[in-house]
Amino acid sequence: MRLDIPDTAAMEDFGRSLGRELRAGDLVILTGPLGAGKTTLTRGIGEGLGIRGPVQSPTFVLARTHPSLVGGAPLVHVDAYRLGSAAELDDLDLDFDRSVVVVEWGAGLLDGASESWLELVIERRRGGTGEHAGTDEAALDDEALDDDEPRTLTVTGYGPRWAGTGYAADA
Repeated sequence: MRLDIPDTAAMEDFGRSLGRELRAGDLVILTGPLGAGKTTLTRGIGEGLGIRGPVQSPTFVLARTHPSLVGGAPLVHVDAYRLGSAAELDDLDLDFDRSVVVVEWGAGLLDGASESWLELVIERRRGGTGEHAGTDEAALDDEALDDDEPRTLTVTGYGPRWAGTGYAADA
């Protein structure tokens, strides 16, 4: 599924909607350049799950657990940017079975962590030129990181949990 996300508010709205669909055991992997909106999306997911916030980038703590305020699954928010291997991620001893786990920068580090997962790739335009940035944050200066510009979001679900949904890889 490919979506055009016009601004930050729409990114958070999509996250809220997705969060209402997630349940314990779900793994969500977020990929995108610095400033793409990964934490904004996660903030929306947290609101949709009804967790205690605020959701902030876990860059310096690597992982934050946000308990549910409504009796649902907690949100475990991970920033894998500084992790060098899957073994380092495994050392965090994350509760994949009883939590919704959202991992920023997790592509390639979670092989075998779950039989099903959602991968969300966020592309953002560089300074409004219409060119899309992949994961090359060097192309964006500090001012451009704060731009509230359109993003393209590709959502792909893998495994039995997402089979037959609009997110399924073969949909």
